[in-house]
Amino acid sequence: MNQLRPDLDHLSLPFFEARHRDDAARIIRWVDEVFPSIPAPTTCDEIDLHCRTLVKSLGDAGILRFCVPRPNASGKSGIDSRSLCLARELLAQSSALADFSFAMQGLSTGAISLAGTEEQKATYLDEVASGNLVAAFALSEPDAGSDVGGMSCEAVPKPGGYVLNGEKMWISNGGIADFYVVFARAPGTARSAGISAFIVDASAPGLEVAERIDVISPHPLARLRFNDCFVGAAKRLGSEGDGFKLAMRTLDIFRTSVAAAALGFARKALRLGVDRSLSRKMFGGVLADMQLTQATLADMATSVESSAMLVYRAAWLRDQGVPTPREAAMAKLVATESAQRVVDSAVQLWGGAGVRAGAEVEALYRDVRALRIYEGASEVQRLIIGGGLIREHR
Repeated sequence: MNQLRPDLDHLSLPFFEARHRDDAARIIRWVDEVFPSIPAPTTCDEIDLHCRTLVKSLGDAGILRFCVPRPNASGKSGIDSRSLCLARELLAQSSALADFSFAMQGLSTGAISLAGTEEQKATYLDEVASGNLVAAFALSEPDAGSDVGGMSCEAVPKPGGYVLNGEKMWISNGGIADFYVVFARAPGTARSAGISAFIVDASAPGLEVAERIDVISPHPLARLRFNDCFVGAAKRLGSEGDGFKLAMRTLDIFRTSVAAAALGFARKALRLGVDRSLSRKMFGGVLADMQLTQATLADMATSVESSAMLVYRAAWLRDQGVPTPREAAMAKLVATESAQRVVDSAVQLWGGAGVRAGAEVEALYRDVRALRIYEGASEVQRLIIGGGLIREHR
């Protein structure tokens, strides 16, 4: 496997098949040959265009095909979790925005892949996979993040469809998406009951980008407002009232890929830490000569490899048809928390140069932080794992 790339030695493990090595080679070609030719954004105003360019380029390269169902060895169509995770691991090492652009195409259409009609799939999935349409997933609200059942955005049934009123918050690709997968509840319902999912085109009257949100790792992010926004019945996803289950099924698929992105950030941080240790002159030698440095690198490397095992165990199990809520939660919890520590260690090894704006490790420090929050905060993952253990032993 060293012929592919040294940090992909794990592809020789029984978790993977030849097609996954082919997928990894495709992604590496894009990273090495295409990505360097895409101009990097120098201002926040350029990030929107940069992300749309990344989506189109990833689509042209066939990489976005990993985000939507495709035929497997048995001839059945499905999302291959191992390919999805490999893509995020490799893209995260090259660019946080490349990883973001890839991931949102998958997360945002996951509900369509799972519950869409043949017409809905034909309308949206191929266009997303080709990079012609940018997608967004609108679940969170100002007062309903980890507590999805607390959402208040309403979908009132009307002749021929529904009228949406309310707000969605922290919506990635908000402001640049061509359509949104939106979750809203029927009036008079509470908690998980009564929530349905809808495809809402960005041009729909009554849908407004109320606010663009700046965060420490810049990417397109917005608050959406729905004001008597009519959505035709043909744009509902799945059965009425099944939206909460659909959202959870979607997150179960893509949660492990968040762990894979964290793994990618951690691998990059480890590589930068080793490079710095070997080049930084100190006390008549280099930083790497110091036993404390070697101990730090040992902890970093062990965290990276243990995260990789959890990530690809969860992905492999899901690809075998095994429900993986606990395994995905373990992978996300360990990989994201470990990545934060590995990146922090890399910054420490770089010293003052590590906190200088524009340094690679400084960018990693900002990029990795949100992964412990989105698609289920670390505290939520602990509840999933612990609660599952208690139920099992009862």
